[in-house]
Amino acid sequence: MDRLRMLPEGLAVDLGTANTLVYSSGRGIVLNEPSIVALHAVDRSVLAVGAEAKAMLGRAPGSIEVVRPLRHGVIADYDSTQKMLSLFIRRVRPRRSFLRPRVVLTVPSGITQVERRAVHESASQAGAGHVYLIAEPTAAAIGAGLPIAEPGANMIVDIGGGTTEVAVISMSGIVYRSSLRSAGDEMNEALVQHVRRNHGLLIGDRHAEQIKITLGTAWPDVDRDQETMAVKGRDIASGLPKTVVVKTAEVREALRDPIASIAEAVRNCLEHTPPELSADIVDKGIVLTGGGALLAGLDRLIHDQTGLPVTVSDDPLSCVVRGAGKLLDEATVLARVAIPT
Repeated sequence: MDRLRMLPEGLAVDLGTANTLVYSSGRGIVLNEPSIVALHAVDRSVLAVGAEAKAMLGRAPGSIEVVRPLRHGVIADYDSTQKMLSLFIRRVRPRRSFLRPRVVLTVPSGITQVERRAVHESASQAGAGHVYLIAEPTAAAIGAGLPIAEPGANMIVDIGGGTTEVAVISMSGIVYRSSLRSAGDEMNEALVQHVRRNHGLLIGDRHAEQIKITLGTAWPDVDRDQETMAVKGRDIASGLPKTVVVKTAEVREALRDPIASIAEAVRNCLEHTPPELSADIVDKGIVLTGGGALLAGLDRLIHDQTGLPVTVSDDPLSCVVRGAGKLLDEATVLARVAIPT
């Protein structure tokens, strides 16, 4: 038998608060599903995961519990995370494969030792062989094509669902990093509260996310500020279904605080960067990755507040998992950037 077929398959997993992406060596991205699990309320057996489970959010009867097992980039429900990850790994592996796959897992840069151990054990219980943990900003920088191994600064801002990772990387190491919980979920919650406070309407996270995607902006835009969207929910006063109309300008105002937190983290990172590396950032600028990088005008706002060039990476949603996937074939680099467990 060919020796290559005897080698365990390599999988890179971006275990995100909002979505889980899996990259397979030689095949590319093979899975992109919401990080959601639907469980039977009595025996905790899995009824659905991913998109199928997301469709049940807010609609399931009392006998079904729909959970998001990760919060702010780390495991909040160990058992549900293990079950979800196990099913995802089983779904993408070749049926005849009997070797446990090598797995590269991305984690927030500010993860604690206890959280690190929980992620490692969850992957092992889910069927992984060797497990390597990689900081999300490092994986994002590799996925964005930044030359992190060179002796020069590369600044990355990865805005995910649960966390925003801001880091300066040089010679494969993180020189300075900041991990904050102001990210996509925080923006959704800000919209939920805004609609409740200003329109007397109760909406869920899914609807808030639709508003953010449709009308969300971080920078004034004359052409877009008059765009509107019909929002449906439950009227607080009467308890009956109701529809209201929201505008782009008020959505931007609702998102002001979480966006300001991200911009402040970027400025703090720049203030703590050594002078020699600051010169590199002036030349190279800042790269945005993650789903939050798609928020219209965010690059312009950060440029306005820092005076530095800001670019959004190609396919920012998959930058982290693609970067982790590249490490599957680069054992030397993987050993250098992997987080000790």
